[in-house]
Amino acid sequence: MSSRNSETDSPKPVVANARIYPHGGLDVLSRYEVMRLHDASAGGMHELLRRCALAVLTTGTSNDDPHLTRRQYPDFDIQVTEQDRGIRIDLCNAPAMAFVDGRIIQGVAELLFAVVRDLAYTAITSFSECAPQEVTSGSITNTVFGLMRNARILKPADPNLVVCWGGHAISRHEYLYTKEVGYELGLRGFDICTGCGPGAMKGPMKGATIGHAKQRQQDSRYIGITEPGIIAAESPNPIVNHLMIMPDIEKRLEAFVRLGHGIIIFPGGVGTAEEILYLLGILLNEKNADLPFPLLLSGPAASRAYFEQIDRFIRLVLGAETAARYEIIIDDPPEVARKMAAGIKRVREYRIAHRDSFFFNWSVDIPLEFQQPFQPTHAAMAALDLHRMRPVSGLASDLRRAFSGIVAGNVREEGQRQIQEYGPFRINGDIEIMRALDGLLTAFVEQRRMKLSGDYVPCYQVLT
Repeated sequence: MSSRNSETDSPKPVVANARIYPHGGLDVLSRYEVMRLHDASAGGMHELLRRCALAVLTTGTSNDDPHLTRRQYPDFDIQVTEQDRGIRIDLCNAPAMAFVDGRIIQGVAELLFAVVRDLAYTAITSFSECAPQEVTSGSITNTVFGLMRNARILKPADPNLVVCWGGHAISRHEYLYTKEVGYELGLRGFDICTGCGPGAMKGPMKGATIGHAKQRQQDSRYIGITEPGIIAAESPNPIVNHLMIMPDIEKRLEAFVRLGHGIIIFPGGVGTAEEILYLLGILLNEKNADLPFPLLLSGPAASRAYFEQIDRFIRLVLGAETAARYEIIIDDPPEVARKMAAGIKRVREYRIAHRDSFFFNWSVDIPLEFQQPFQPTHAAMAALDLHRMRPVSGLASDLRRAFSGIVAGNVREEGQRQIQEYGPFRINGDIEIMRALDGLLTAFVEQRRMKLSGDYVPCYQVLT
């Protein structure tokens, strides 16, 4: 390990070089797969691999500026080297915080292997002759299943996985509340799945570790599901022991719904609003009318106004009947866990009756419009159909895309470049919907739910 500091230069982070040999899905590869992985990592995928690898090597940091970490480690590089028995990963000028006494921390190494594994799988399968020629809802779901199986996330066992959504930029008391809920879930034997970052994604996992320890639960799962643009801005939290990187936002969201047995939503910002609208849009599909899917919104007493505002927005935009698909519980972690346990019991009974698997929710119907990747350009954002004279599920889909575009403008490099070049995204629609949307976004800004680091400058303009 060597330092790059000098007496004349400003202080620079300490860095290290390392050579590691992956395992867990990357230790048994055909020569064709090794060749394809090497070609991809040496070509157009190299910068993506470098950005994602740097994110996991700085696991535990709390900033959401995708440029900051790379400015701190401008000379960092990663190389995937072909060998007869598989591959080797060479790290050059890697953050020293990922090492202890010259050896890479085991948890960090596992997350790094997951990055290479998932990007490799995507690169390899994209060249596969077996790749589907026609994109259908079923083919996309099969892709999601294949990615999850390759990541060894699917576990045949009784339903016990709770997905927790919420913001990375939340207050201290909101974070502590997510830990309390996680603790109550852990005591009841539930594993946790989140978006893998800080804030409301870390708190439930941290609380669950104590609950699991008290119950002497072994092999607990703390699953983090992300995608390249997000992980480059938000490093995984150190509790994650199963990391999965999906190719895009839509497959990431589908993975949550297919994998989880129930969802708890904590306070958050536009990313959390995107997730809520995605899930409600699916549950409002008449094909899913009888599908049990426990959905709870919860936070401390101080967050009551936040959930009231979210509830008003949903009722106004999607209709009052939509509220029947979720329940709001304020300042009562044990009740949240009890409600979730009862809901997951119904999920188990339903899947037995309908001969559906416990580890992958095949029964839920996800329309193609919720699965197709949305590229948030200025033209695409302006073209969103945010009007009442259309099916509620379709309106929820386009509202989800509007929030997705704002997330891109806030934290994703591609979105930030567009904002710098062309100015804010312009969002238009029914005046009543626009006023409600503008009010919700304004509250997020005032409550500092948009960004962790630096002052927030809106990347959008709601035309009211």
